[in-house]
Amino acid sequence: MAKKETAEKPICSNKRARMSYFIDETYEAGIALVGTEVKALRDGRANLKDSYALVKDDELYLYDLHISPYSHGNRQNHEPLRVRKLLMHKREIRRLYGKSQERGLALIPLRMYFKNGKVKVEIGVGRGKKLYDKREDIKLKEDRRAIERGLRAKNRDY
Repeated sequence: MAKKETAEKPICSNKRARMSYFIDETYEAGIALVGTEVKALRDGRANLKDSYALVKDDELYLYDLHISPYSHGNRQNHEPLRVRKLLMHKREIRRLYGKSQERGLALIPLRMYFKNGKVKVEIGVGRGKKLYDKREDIKLKEDRRAIERGLRAKNRDY
């Protein structure tokens, strides 16, 4: 019997995280959800923009993740901004706790996706960027775009 591929279906991503932080390491974590949250995620109704992770009592929690209420949910619908528990091995949580205690490091959720029917969150250990770092990134991005534009124009001429 052939091994089943682990296809990842994206839910949402935190585009501003890579703009505001240098991401050193990434970890994959499961997340404890209720039924209507999973259904809302299948509709793509989540926002990671202002969310962050913290280690509390040897457990990892995700704060300020907004999952909109499910449209067909009734009175058992979930709270959109509730604190959600992330599922990781104890030694990984301890490692993340040590990293988060270092000065200037933060635990930032980068993206959410489905993997084999389970919701996963990619957590990044990031160091905050200064304004001049952000300007440098913007300049590199604009230079790369200008080069690509020039190459496309050159290819059109032929």
